[in-house]
Amino acid sequence: MTHTDIISSIKKKEFKPVYFLHGEESFFIDEVTKVFENDILNESEKSFNFSVLYGKENDFRAVRDNASRFPMMASHQVIIVKEAQEMKSLNELKGYVEKPTPTTILLICYKHKKYDMRSAFGKALKANALVLECKKLYDNEIPKWTKNYISSIGYTIDDSALELLSEHLGSNLSKIANELEKLSINVPKGTMITPQLIQDNIGISKDYNVFELQEALGNKNTLKTHRIIKHFSTNTKKYPLMMTLASLYGFFSKLYIAAAYARSSDLEMATALGFKFRDPNKAQYAARFRVAKFKTAIRHYPKSKIEEVFSILKEYDLKYKGVGSVNTSEGELLKEMVIKILGT
Repeated sequence: MTHTDIISSIKKKEFKPVYFLHGEESFFIDEVTKVFENDILNESEKSFNFSVLYGKENDFRAVRDNASRFPMMASHQVIIVKEAQEMKSLNELKGYVEKPTPTTILLICYKHKKYDMRSAFGKALKANALVLECKKLYDNEIPKWTKNYISSIGYTIDDSALELLSEHLGSNLSKIANELEKLSINVPKGTMITPQLIQDNIGISKDYNVFELQEALGNKNTLKTHRIIKHFSTNTKKYPLMMTLASLYGFFSKLYIAAAYARSSDLEMATALGFKFRDPNKAQYAARFRVAKFKTAIRHYPKSKIEEVFSILKEYDLKYKGVGSVNTSEGELLKEMVIKILGT
């Protein structure tokens, strides 16, 4: 069961009396919540049959009492408990979960962490409710998720644009979805998304982004690297140092893996880096393009140099957090860090 399965069943009017969503990935919880808010009751039914309760402001009694009511002029009522992780008496809903009101659809949203399903309340949920743990995606799963999401809203995307989005927006699914919503306002459905469309509609430049910085550093292209960091250092709100640090750490971590496979085939290196290929007959050919930038960078950064880069990244992560750096701006820290990396 995934969040899309729940959404699909709700739209088919296939309801459960209690839903419990928990876990670190809030985006999936928010997507399901939107459907509960918009797709179960019509506007006239909502007047008497729709309630949102916040965990910080309500205890289990408020939830139980609201959920125990019967609907008025509708087949169901909908109760959404948001920020359930803030409700100290949440586990005391066990009695209601074991005997829920059949005409109430109760959604409990427990965000930012996994609930202990070994507890008495957790066992009651597993036995009587639809439970979904919303897990964070791994970094190497983000491009595939983004591509599927783009397809679900009526677009396609080329590989360079997908990589640009993934590198710039990271693993924040809500941010990715919001930025794509901006693009959908101006771009007709059915269009293939390109780097130029991303630059024009989202504001991510194909010349000034962390992906281009990675490539410039990987090639030890001093001129291009300085041009990019000059742009970054004057736009630290748009290009925060922490984002750049995380991106470079990800790139050099992959480069460290690639260096270990320097004498292997392109396909072996690509597989070690987490790339997957749908067509086995074309995998070797496709792998060559996937690993090209890493093979180029290995020539400039053997394993010993990559280890030096890790030390530099750690040093500037600490400096950004105030350790050993007094009154140094983000822009200056970025320039210092990149100059050191180029000097390895």
